[in-house]
Amino acid sequence: MVGRLDVRHFQNALHLRPLTDSGTFRHDGGNQPFAPKKNKNKSLNKINMSKETNVLDEIQKSAGQDLYTHHDYYGVDDLLTDEHKIIRESVRDWVKKEVSPIIEDCAQKAIFPKHIIKGLGDIGAFGPSLPEKYGCGGLDDISYGIIMQELERGDSGIRSTASVQGSLVMYPIYKFGSEAQREKYLPKLATGEWMGCFGLTEPNHGSNPSGMETRFEDKGDHYLLNGAKLWISNAPFADIAVVWAKDEEGVIRGLIVERGMEGFSTPETHGKWSLRASATGELVFEDVKIPKENMLPDAKGLRGPLTCLSSARYGIAWGAIGAALDCYDSALRYSQERIQFGKPIGGFQLTQKKLAEMITEITKAQLMVWRLGVLKAEGKATPAQISMAKRNSVDMALKIAREARQIHGGMGITGEYPIMRHMMNLESVVTYEGTHDIHLLITGMDVTGFNAFK
Repeated sequence: MVGRLDVRHFQNALHLRPLTDSGTFRHDGGNQPFAPKKNKNKSLNKINMSKETNVLDEIQKSAGQDLYTHHDYYGVDDLLTDEHKIIRESVRDWVKKEVSPIIEDCAQKAIFPKHIIKGLGDIGAFGPSLPEKYGCGGLDDISYGIIMQELERGDSGIRSTASVQGSLVMYPIYKFGSEAQREKYLPKLATGEWMGCFGLTEPNHGSNPSGMETRFEDKGDHYLLNGAKLWISNAPFADIAVVWAKDEEGVIRGLIVERGMEGFSTPETHGKWSLRASATGELVFEDVKIPKENMLPDAKGLRGPLTCLSSARYGIAWGAIGAALDCYDSALRYSQERIQFGKPIGGFQLTQKKLAEMITEITKAQLMVWRLGVLKAEGKATPAQISMAKRNSVDMALKIAREARQIHGGMGITGEYPIMRHMMNLESVVTYEGTHDIHLLITGMDVTGFNAFK
């Protein structure tokens, strides 16, 4: 569990730095994570920096204020430590100051706000439960869940960026990598100086990753990688990719592919109606030479990527509740302020029915993920239990977003409120890291003992 830390000690441990008093975006000079790496071609650096500056210029801050207040109908806070609450307030404050003012405009324009990456590193959102010796937070699993919940309350795409970095890039390097790999990659990934992505899904293999076609061959002093991955969060700007591919014997192994390796490209995916403030792309490998030291030595078979997915699904189980809470909070406030037929619409039975059902489902999900966090901390949480929580939380959040949209009436479809953005985002969240139906089958197999996948 989290140790006894005072606020100042905790903030130092998590690399928290003071936010600007005005709530404006922090720009800390040349250490920005989105600044191009040094390149012999100085003119190319200037062009890249110019592109980043132009993107920042395009983002408009909302004049509205994030009025969100936490909702805890069953006093779940009593089950949390003081440190858990400090973490929650710190991340929530950061989201309100750095994410909320720009997220609607970013979603409307399909822009990922890369300038917030450093801030995500500062609040400890990248690999928070990994050991401090690698520059991470060394926190417990409930703390990790709380961070994901607060980020997704801001936007699922922002939580996805942190979730991929921590659970799908840093975690496999820590779990399956060599000590040299941990020391090389984890400290820079923890701060956001380097960003990563996770290559598992392929054009022809989504729910059935064991059928992957990406292959590599042993060429003596290196591996030669060929194939493609699809629907990869963080791909367009990632410095490294943890890629799962089959060797010549058909065994799935993990490889660390670095940007700049010849034959490796990351074309961006456009035209999304969901996760519009998140960067999604492909990973394409055409005779990419991978140094042998870039193989994860302890990952063999499908267990490797599935273990990573369990970590990510756990974070999603917490995160989706954040989206649900934001929708509920907005709907509740709107119902108290919107006057129709001479009184607030919250005074009508049908509106109260919607709100009562929303907070009931949120409360049930809050209790489920808290218990799951305790089980995980004790080493007792099973992949099937994590699947159940992921499916339940996302399904619940989607239903709440739809009901909240109705309470907002026509205003619910506009960017004045977060409802439609959350609803569209959740349509991706209900699919990635295992679809709704796949998770039902995982639960079904666990309770019956029969495998319905074949």
